Amino acid sequence: MDQAEIRPPGFEVRLAPTDRAPAAARQCLERLHARLDPDGLETMRLLVSELVTNSVRHARLESSGWINVAVEEKPRALRVAVSDPGIGFDERPGPPQPGGGSGWGLHLVEQLADRWGVSRDGETKVWFEIDRHPAHPSTPAAL
Repeated sequence: MDQAEIRPPGFEVRLAPTDRAPAAARQCLERLHARLDPDGLETMRLLVSELVTNSVRHARLESSGWINVAVEEKPRALRVAVSDPGIGFDERPGPPQPGGGSGWGLHLVEQLADRWGVSRDGETKVWFEIDRHPAHPSTPAAL
């Protein structure tokens, strides 16, 4: 079962590793609409969907496994981290093949995020940041 925990200035959602996880991850970002311009929010939805899809397809998680989506509000950006206890991956794969049905996730993250990276500390975590538009400054209200 999916679980959400709200921890200002951000939130975390733990998802079951099913085909429903990418849509659930996109949905949890709806609470950010007042904190990011529409294009930035759409980019964030796309990237979180790609990363959660990668976890579902490639992490070899058991049905009792999990995918965690954490959103952190920073003064000039919003940061999303997607983590799972899976097998990991090559963090700098080659470019995806045109016409290929997969292999685009990290390429899109690299092209669209303002910053991104991978860490491994008992779990694999891919994070990215989307800078805020000046018209959407940080606010003290909880997400």
